[in-house]
Amino acid sequence: MLSRLGALLQEAMGAREPSIDLLEAFVEHWKGITNYYIESTDENTPAKKTDIPWRLKQMLDILVYEEKQQAAAGEAGPCLEYLLQHKILETLCTLGKAEYPPGMRQQVLQFFSEVLNQVQHPLLHYLSVHRPVQGKKTVGRKEASREATALPREAAGIKNEEQPHSKAPDRGAWGARALSTQLPAETEQPDGGTGESNLITSLIGLCKSKKGRVALKAQENLLLLVSVASQAAATYLVQSSPCCPAIVEHLCQLYQSLPSFLDPADIAALEGISWRLPSAPSDEASFPGKETLAAFLGWFDYCDHLITEAHTVVSDALAKSVAEKLFVEILQPQLLHVSEQNVLTSTALLTAMLRQLRSPALLREAVDFLLGTDQQPAAPEDSPHTLGGHLVRHCDHLSDEISVATLRLFEELLQKPHEQIIHSLILCHLEGRPYVARGSPEPESYEDTLDLEEDPYFTDGFLDSSFQPSMKPPPAPVTNPDGKTAVTEIVNSFLCLVPEEAKTSAFLEETGYDTYVHDAYGLFQECSSRVAPWGWPPAPTPLDPHEPERPFFEGHFLRMLFDRMSRILEQPYSLNLQVTSVLSRLALFPHPLIHEYLLDPYINLAPGCRSLFSVLVRVIGDLMQRIQRVPQFPGKLLLVRRQLMGQVPGEQLDHQTLLQGVVVLEEFCKELAAIAFVKFPPHGPHLRLSEPPEGHV
Repeated sequence: MLSRLGALLQEAMGAREPSIDLLEAFVEHWKGITNYYIESTDENTPAKKTDIPWRLKQMLDILVYEEKQQAAAGEAGPCLEYLLQHKILETLCTLGKAEYPPGMRQQVLQFFSEVLNQVQHPLLHYLSVHRPVQGKKTVGRKEASREATALPREAAGIKNEEQPHSKAPDRGAWGARALSTQLPAETEQPDGGTGESNLITSLIGLCKSKKGRVALKAQENLLLLVSVASQAAATYLVQSSPCCPAIVEHLCQLYQSLPSFLDPADIAALEGISWRLPSAPSDEASFPGKETLAAFLGWFDYCDHLITEAHTVVSDALAKSVAEKLFVEILQPQLLHVSEQNVLTSTALLTAMLRQLRSPALLREAVDFLLGTDQQPAAPEDSPHTLGGHLVRHCDHLSDEISVATLRLFEELLQKPHEQIIHSLILCHLEGRPYVARGSPEPESYEDTLDLEEDPYFTDGFLDSSFQPSMKPPPAPVTNPDGKTAVTEIVNSFLCLVPEEAKTSAFLEETGYDTYVHDAYGLFQECSSRVAPWGWPPAPTPLDPHEPERPFFEGHFLRMLFDRMSRILEQPYSLNLQVTSVLSRLALFPHPLIHEYLLDPYINLAPGCRSLFSVLVRVIGDLMQRIQRVPQFPGKLLLVRRQLMGQVPGEQLDHQTLLQGVVVLEEFCKELAAIAFVKFPPHGPHLRLSEPPEGHV
């Protein structure tokens, strides 16, 4: 009984609610809009107070509903066909240009954006849609801030047309046509010329807006467009649109607008610049040119982000354009300029760019720009044939400022995840282990390695001095089953390298070896994760004792660092800090050849070869001669250390450069010991950081 009553009620309701004719309703709403212009006499009533917004919303809902009903057929419905055949969008574009009633332009912009975004059927290849969309953007440039809020939806609509649908044909070519560089030939400007406005140029123009919100919206929009999935659309963006040239041109303009008097220290200190927040942080000190510099770094960060997110075709083209136009044509002449100020400023700016660089494509171009593509090791007599070769020379420049700035550039470069960097600078010269003596027996005891009379790195005067070793040399170094020197022997060698009379850290707190262990552990983990994909071997290749020795050259980069290290007692404090910082970065790399050459004091060097440890040994010999000529050396050394730590006021002392160099030397030896410890901990792969020793492990 109840079921029959329910059926009767449903029949009654169906009789009271006749089916709605979608086309008739769609035409009725469109006629309602056109009748407003025929019947209305009030020109001041805003559009939002009329029924036009409501009718446009109803038309949009009908189109979306009809498409869902027609999804099975995969064809355009009658309402959509009516929209296209009667050129409703072109009529709306004309009404929007007239801005009658007031606010009509914004209503049309919103309707266009919603149609492109919500209607899944491809529309932009129809001339009746493409032409008014282009015309709408031309008009919208007069009110950039309003258009910026509507453009994201339009860009999303274009991107949606790039996405493949299960029951629709490939839309790549249609999406490419939507990004054409000019309006259709039939659309002319009032002066008779053909319009050159399109979505790309409009967005790039809005990216330069002084209004932060408008610029950010446009940048997000442009990022959405360059990430299109279609190969055809991406190719069209590169080959037939002004996308890449316009983006890079703006980057070059911002670079060339930078003042020439920028201080490298200010450039290095300005961090945290992002394209989403291009203005410099307010808590940082202000300096001349700060806003201009922040604008350039913000746009460079945006270009880097574009290259990361864009389609591969667009990404490669944009990266090559940045390298060609900015790096080669503008930056390289400044880096090689005779003016020291130009060299200094451009080096600091390149370092800042490397610090922000994240995209693999742009990093690849930057590495090729700096180091070239030739992977062959250089000879000692070779003149620089790449920009990197010239920059290595700048590290040993007469100007200490240029040397520090260029060393800082290489330190930043060494932190980038690109294997060619460390291979070109270091590994290509160490391959084959030519620095190890062939065919000579291993020393029977450690004393054999300390024959100072045969050590070419000790001077004759050192043997005549009053310096004597404070303890008997330790026994022969312990080796592991794999032939590598035990880490305890390596650590002790570096910790005991500086004689007791030249050490001051024991008199102060928080300057012990343990602080470097903690820091080195974090840096080593970071470096190891960065180089893990490169598949480096765990141990060096065994030597063939019958293989003849070949000349060894450590490379221009290591030679420069060793030469600088040998002059540590004569160089300014800031320069010494930067030299040791770069060497520490190198020592952190988990490559067996780097570890052996830089951190193993017991390798049997081939004649005429030097390692980092042998350079330090010679520096210690030079130090012990100089100590004899400095009265009250221990007291002055402790005073200088306290000055450097800010514990006492700074005052000029005799031999201050020497004393500061001794402090850096002591700290550097502790840092190398800590790096060796964390790379090969004595208790296995897991570090034990509790109660590390002050002098021995």
